Amino acid sequence: MPTRPRSSSSARLSSVIVAAVLVAVPSAALAQAGEVNVYTYREAKLVAPLFEAFTKDTGIKVNTISASSGLEQRIATEGANSPADVLLTVDIGRLKEAIDLGVAQPIKSDVLDKVVPAQYRDPNGLWYAVSARARVVYASKARVAQNEITYEELADPKWKGRVCIRSGQNIYNNALFAAAVAHYGEAKAEEWLKGLKANLAQKPSGGDREVARDIAAGKCDIGVGNTYYWALMSEREPDKKAWAEATKVILPTFQGHGTHMNVSGVILAKNAPNKANGLKLIEWLVGEQAQKIYADMNFEYPIRSGVKPHAVIAGYGELAADPLPIATIAENKKKAATLVDKVGFDN
Repeated sequence: MPTRPRSSSSARLSSVIVAAVLVAVPSAALAQAGEVNVYTYREAKLVAPLFEAFTKDTGIKVNTISASSGLEQRIATEGANSPADVLLTVDIGRLKEAIDLGVAQPIKSDVLDKVVPAQYRDPNGLWYAVSARARVVYASKARVAQNEITYEELADPKWKGRVCIRSGQNIYNNALFAAAVAHYGEAKAEEWLKGLKANLAQKPSGGDREVARDIAAGKCDIGVGNTYYWALMSEREPDKKAWAEATKVILPTFQGHGTHMNVSGVILAKNAPNKANGLKLIEWLVGEQAQKIYADMNFEYPIRSGVKPHAVIAGYGELAADPLPIATIAENKKKAATLVDKVGFDN
C-alpha cells in the first residue's frame, strides 16, 4: 500500500514531540551519575555557580533546599528517611550543632585530608571546611588613623562610645567571643567583654553592613564585621558602596596569635541516600575550580593552598590567621553565649 504523504502540520508536530522527548530524557551520563541533595545555609544565588560547575564536570544533578536556620534540626527530624546527602553551613556553630544532633557521619577521604588544613576540619572527620572568612575591624577612613589593632584593644577605654557591633549572640560574634574564651579563659574573656560593651556607641543591632553604614554616618568610628561583607558592598552592592568607601578594613589579631577565622563547612549526612555522590561533591568543593569560585564570587578565603583570594580581599593586607583549631572554638561557643548574657552585652 502506498505511503500517504504527511501534511506539513503533522511533520511539525512530530518534530515537537521528538524535541520534547530529547529534553525530557536525561543524557546517559547524567542518568548514570544520578543526583545529590544539598541542604544549604548559603543563599541560592551564591551557591548556584558552584553547583552548576559541579554538574557540568560530573553529570551529577544537584538538588538544593536553602534556609537561614533549622536545617540540621530538619535532618534530625526526618531521621532515616531524610533525603539530605550534604549539609553546607556558614558557621562553625552550625557544624557543631549538626554533630551534637547526630546527623553527621565520618568522612574518609585522602583528598580532603591532603587539601584541608588540620585546624579547619573535625578531628574525627565529621566536618570539613570548604572556605574561610575573617572577623575584622571596619574603621572610619576620616577619623581613624591607625591601620593595626588587636582584638584586646577593642576594650581599651580610648574607644569609649566609638564602637558599633551587631548582637553578641549573633553566630559570627559568638564564634569570635568563643575564640576569646579559648585564648584567655572565661574570667579574662568576661572582663574583655565588659570593656567592649563599655565602648559601644549604641545598643548592638543590625548586621555587618549596618556597622559600616553607621560608621559612614558618624555614629561610631570602628566596628566588627566579616571580610566578605565589605567586599560585597564595595563591588556588588551599588546602594551600599558609599559605606565601604567611607571605611577601611583592618585585620586585627589576638596578641601573640592571629586573626580570628570562621568557616563555611560541610557534613555528609548520616542517612545520605546518595552517599557516593555526596562525597564526590564535598571533594570537588576543595578542588581548584571550586576554590576559585569561592574566592571570586563569594569573596572568601580559599581553603586550598595555592589559590589566591580575590584582589579586594588580598587588598586588606597580609593575613596571619589564628592557628587556633576551629573545633576548639566550637567547644567554647556555649560558654561565650553564657558570658554575653551575663554581662548584658545586648542590653
